[in-house]
Amino acid sequence: MTPVRRRDLVVVAVGLTLAAWLVVRSAYGDLPPLRWWLPVPLALLAVAEALAARTLGTRLDAVRAARRSARDRRPGAAAAAVPDRSGLVRPVEPMLVARAAVLAQASAYVGAVFIGVWAGVLLYVLPSLDRLDAAGRDAVTGVVGVVASAALVAAALWLEHVCRVPPSEDDGGPADRVRA
Repeated sequence: MTPVRRRDLVVVAVGLTLAAWLVVRSAYGDLPPLRWWLPVPLALLAVAEALAARTLGTRLDAVRAARRSARDRRPGAAAAAVPDRSGLVRPVEPMLVARAAVLAQASAYVGAVFIGVWAGVLLYVLPSLDRLDAAGRDAVTGVVGVVASAALVAAALWLEHVCRVPPSEDDGGPADRVRA
């Protein structure tokens, strides 16, 4: 799996901003009222993914630290004096990390889509604040939507970052490789 490219997210958001602006411009009077709570599920998903990233990151760091300490222990009498704490760390299922990474990538794109949609709404209603009564309420909804969507993208990128597999210490970097 390759990480989400930030450039792709920006292209999706900008493209949908233009598309949403065109749709809202042509059908604003026919749209149902935009309530402030419409983007709240995006904010809840952002909170859930941020909590998942924090929890999973802590668990993965603990597993890595336990593996490092087990590898650094020397055989002999000195090792018997060091308590074995590797059993205290609950292992992380690899499929859990893979599923979290897929969720993070999908959520990043969903957040970019909704940033574009809500930004398109804002592009139409902000210049219309003085002449349309509903524009004020819709502007509040648009701002809440853009903020919630941006929070979802940020949380998803953080979760994706947490799910990355660190390079193994056995893998040689470019300086360690020998050319034949």
